[in-house]
Amino acid sequence: MRSGHFLNTILFALSAVLLFSCSIEKRDSSPKGSELTIISHNVWYGFTQVPDRKESWMAWIQAQDPDIVFLQELNHFTPCKLQNDARSYGHPYSVLLKEDGFPTGITSRYPIEEIQRITAGFHHGLLRVKIKWVYCYAIHLHPSDWEIRNREIQQIIEDIQTLPANSSLILAGDFNTFSPLDSVYYSHGRLESFFAERDSLYKENNLKAGMLDYSVIRKLMDTGLVDLEAGRRKSGYRFSGSFPTQIEKEGEHGDQRRLDYIFVSEDLARHVGRAEIISCDSVQILSDHLPLIAELGFK
Repeated sequence: MRSGHFLNTILFALSAVLLFSCSIEKRDSSPKGSELTIISHNVWYGFTQVPDRKESWMAWIQAQDPDIVFLQELNHFTPCKLQNDARSYGHPYSVLLKEDGFPTGITSRYPIEEIQRITAGFHHGLLRVKIKWVYCYAIHLHPSDWEIRNREIQQIIEDIQTLPANSSLILAGDFNTFSPLDSVYYSHGRLESFFAERDSLYKENNLKAGMLDYSVIRKLMDTGLVDLEAGRRKSGYRFSGSFPTQIEKEGEHGDQRRLDYIFVSEDLARHVGRAEIISCDSVQILSDHLPLIAELGFK
């Protein structure tokens, strides 16, 4: 009887260990074995400026088969309208920042949680959500004032500091400003004269003491966030910028420049396989901005 009781005790202990191990495995939130394809695109006034442009964009985004899409300038969109569009390209989850002005939005293959809509202190507003284990920020900074952009990015950095330590982050969208990593491509000086004229004619505040402002992007880089597109440039890289495109649009828009970015935390940057501005001919006429794509793989 004692030996049988002892054997039963051992078996019970072993089964408890196995059960505990299984329960730990089920609770594991490790991203191993998963992939994320991210696209960010400013779609220009909610597709309202050129007839049939939206149909072309919808076909294009469906062909890309992304997991998360960050959108800017969803003018005239409602949550229902965004939801219907997102479902058509395989995203059952979506969130819109607001319904007035120039809204941002996020659509996703995966559930969207912890939604935060912040308008105070921002020209266009800030949308923050959590998808899987990643905190995602949809960015659209002020279009014509470097000082306001600085205040906005500082507010974003302070918001990031409220998140749990070592959180995984994606900040994607139209930052409307310049990266020090691109300064060599702006050495021609034509952008300074272009913005000087705008500042004079329209009372804007694009230039900082007559020069392009790099401080917004530098602040992000100083926090340890990684500019994915800049980090994946290969030998023979030719700068295309992300704005303007070849779409028909009234007015003068200046030389090519990169205004759109995908920044991620260092833990995500280690897994990037592809990160680039898509600039093929068919995409050049989808919007006045070019889209960005980033592919992350977790083995």
